[in-house]
Amino acid sequence: MSYKALYRVWRPQTLEDVTGQKHITRTLQNALVQEKFSHAYLFSGPRGTGKTSAAKIIAKAVNCEKAPVKEPCNTCRSCQGITDGSVVDVIEIDAASNNGVDEIRYIRENVIAAPRDVRYKVYIIDEVHMLSTGAFNALLKTLEEPPRHVIFILATTEPHKIPLTIISRCQRFDFKRIGTEELVARMTYILEQQGWQAEEEALYLIARAAEGGMRDALSLLDQAVSFAEEKISADDVLLITGTVSQRFLTRVVYALKETDTTAAIEAADSLIQEGKDPLQFVEDLLYYLRDMLLYKTAPELDEVRNRVTIDDAFRGLASQTEKDWLYDIIHQLNECHQDMKRTNHPKILLEMALIAMCHANENRLPDVEKGISSPDIQELQQKVADLEKELKAWKRNAPSGKESSVASSTQSSPVSREKVSRKISATLGENQKINEVMNAATKTELQLIKDKWADVMQQVKRESVPAHAWLSDAKPAVSDGETVVLAFQNEMHRSMVDTKFHGIVDTALSEACGKPLQLVTILTDQWEKIKEAYKKKQEASGELAAEEKKGDDPIVDEAIKLVGKELVEIIEENQ
Repeated sequence: MSYKALYRVWRPQTLEDVTGQKHITRTLQNALVQEKFSHAYLFSGPRGTGKTSAAKIIAKAVNCEKAPVKEPCNTCRSCQGITDGSVVDVIEIDAASNNGVDEIRYIRENVIAAPRDVRYKVYIIDEVHMLSTGAFNALLKTLEEPPRHVIFILATTEPHKIPLTIISRCQRFDFKRIGTEELVARMTYILEQQGWQAEEEALYLIARAAEGGMRDALSLLDQAVSFAEEKISADDVLLITGTVSQRFLTRVVYALKETDTTAAIEAADSLIQEGKDPLQFVEDLLYYLRDMLLYKTAPELDEVRNRVTIDDAFRGLASQTEKDWLYDIIHQLNECHQDMKRTNHPKILLEMALIAMCHANENRLPDVEKGISSPDIQELQQKVADLEKELKAWKRNAPSGKESSVASSTQSSPVSREKVSRKISATLGENQKINEVMNAATKTELQLIKDKWADVMQQVKRESVPAHAWLSDAKPAVSDGETVVLAFQNEMHRSMVDTKFHGIVDTALSEACGKPLQLVTILTDQWEKIKEAYKKKQEASGELAAEEKKGDDPIVDEAIKLVGKELVEIIEENQ
């Protein structure tokens, strides 16, 4: 077979050719020139970032006939022999298939022998994290004090699986993902050398699909070259990678935002008909929304966004999209992505998720600042505005005494007095109800609610996703077996649950706990005040009862006079 894959043909032959790892290649070049290279290296990082290539380059550089050099000459007998694999002193081992103790013992037995063809024996152990515990233990001593003519280079994609005793015996270099621009530049250079052509958008699509791996990028480029007739187009890349275009993603996000369920479902159906993977589509959509969120919050971080091109359509959609909506949709898509991995019907889950997201957007709290409102929100806004006006008027005409207070109350309008009176009565009624619940409350009832709270939240989510979102701010505070008090951190969350979703929460509580329960809501800071006042009242009642008991017993009174009440402890005996 004469044809060789691009990633094999264009494998780096010098450290300078290793793309995107300048922090590593410069260090290694200096060490090679100064002959200060280590006896053991650990190269870690994502797949296809140049770990094994760098290891082979080091093996050539230390054995180059022109050494010490910062780069191998690739022309001498040693360099060419290592390149074509004819030098037996450079041994490459795949730890995934040679991970036992026997293989490592074989290395230990042969490491003592001097190299045959070159100056240094170099052992390159790829995917070293796959070695067994016994193999690691067998390697320890040899790795720490190898003969002077031996160099170990360990490569891994999962360094956290390697024992610390091994890591501490190596110089560690962490290879990073290669940036999109660097991948595109390298592919452009290869295309020019090969005499091929490709659209710039197609190269960016390949770079994004490669996720920072040069080997993956060149494999996809190789596939695209075979697929395309003349010039590689963006559509060609979309077909071979199974991804969807940014235009398609923009159309789907627009449909979700406009609650156009029909358009969203049609998009999903066309996706399946074209043979696209629903799981891949959800992942693409997640990255698209993630990049939009980054664009809205940190527009200067261009290098962080790796899946979108900032065009006019993207800018227009981003300007119309709220950050809170993006948070919610990303969260729902992530849950859908996890569920789709475990199901045999991903298309159905995708359609359900799109419908749920459209309905969730219908039920979202309107953005008042943009002029979108509902009667409930308008009424609440009006109440807040009226209360603010009353508060300002009261501050301007603050009464200094009894007469001014009477005069002020006389001058205020009947409507204002009625509103304030109604609000005070409602607050007092709620507080009285909560005090009644606290008087009859038990820890057992509260624990029951807490144990069932996860079931309550799931039941509410099944009935209404917006209700679940508003209720997520609440925690059970107290219960007497008939009434449950929920404490909310935010007044808006409390108001929405009270006005729109009270019945849903009541039903979910009753079903989860197996008995009828009523819901009372309160803000957390108000609950803390009521609880503190209740405790003080109970303590005061207890102290008063104790004082009364003390006063009934002359012996106790005499003891208090002699030593003080702090040192007197009353123990009741059962008669």
